[in-house]
Amino acid sequence: MVLREPKAEDGPAISALIAASPPLDGNSAYCNLLQCSDFAGTCVVAEREGRLLGWISAYRPPSRPDCIFVWQVAVAAEARGEGLGGRMLDALIARSASRGARELTTTITEANSASWALFSAFARRHGAVLTRSTRFERDAHFAGANDTEWQASISPLPFIPSN
Repeated sequence: MVLREPKAEDGPAISALIAASPPLDGNSAYCNLLQCSDFAGTCVVAEREGRLLGWISAYRPPSRPDCIFVWQVAVAAEARGEGLGGRMLDALIARSASRGARELTTTITEANSASWALFSAFARRHGAVLTRSTRFERDAHFAGANDTEWQASISPLPFIPSN
């Protein structure tokens, strides 16, 4: 398995992986292309024998440069159970684009047990603490159309020295 930065040509395969990974929200193809180009340093693709099997989209929020926000994690059905999600998260925080980040955040619905397990295991593996708080509420932010999104905050992240 090769973990690498995405490139724009990965866009269609990423869109297909997201579509095959409910409950992830589908992004526009253009959004995926921007993530693969403008945010490549904080995104990860996992590839085996030329087949894209994993994807993490993430970014450094402009108002919180000490943070990495993980937007989506997708693992193809054929690669589930291999610990790929955790390996991609580890690769993300080891990147130069992640240097200086002290916290990783994401949002997860209450019912998404796979994501809670992934991020809880990541926190344990790195000796960090996972806290949760409401980020976007079902009625106030989604007009009842989406479950409440809970923010999972993990800190402190491991110190990655500058080269």
